[in-house]
Amino acid sequence: MKKFNIIFLLIAALSLQAQSQTDSPTFLGQTVFKVGYYGSLLFDNGLNVGAEHVWKQKQKIKEKKKGQKTITHQLLFNGSIGYSTNFTNQTDNGLQTHYGLIWRRTGSKRWQFNLELNPLGYYRAFLPETYEVNGDEVSEVKFPGRSYYAPSVSFGIGKSGKGKRHAGWYLNLNYTSRMPYNAGALPVFTIQYGHRFNLKNNK
Repeated sequence: MKKFNIIFLLIAALSLQAQSQTDSPTFLGQTVFKVGYYGSLLFDNGLNVGAEHVWKQKQKIKEKKKGQKTITHQLLFNGSIGYSTNFTNQTDNGLQTHYGLIWRRTGSKRWQFNLELNPLGYYRAFLPETYEVNGDEVSEVKFPGRSYYAPSVSFGIGKSGKGKRHAGWYLNLNYTSRMPYNAGALPVFTIQYGHRFNLKNNK
């Protein structure tokens, strides 16, 4: 009888351990990916892709007349890369990447407010066919363009999904400062609109 009791306890312990591992959040479960439009509508237009990973999360539950109201605050690591081009004259093509943090507030009706700060930013401008003159010689410049340090800040709204692979949509106004530009910095305002999704089907 004792032998069967020991076997039963071992099976129960393994079952609880497996359940604990299943319930604990995984890296992929805490990460969402995003893809969307990036540009200024009138001039530069392009595509932006990235990922967000939950660093810290806090929920507040308030009792209301219509029931409980849950408000979620999150801090997320953010990384993105995108490419934009000027379809009018093809003189302003650029690759940009940003890394930083996002603060997000999600209300009980799934509406969200986002504040994004990216101190690590890089922008590479690509110029069309370019030549240089050295004395009597004219030669083509390989990979013409220029690199900039480009930190950015964004704020906007969105709405989260209902626990499915579609994690929600977002609409942000973005400000980027490209430095050094001539003797100072070049301010750039862009719009970001896109959707977030999970690779893992969270419940």
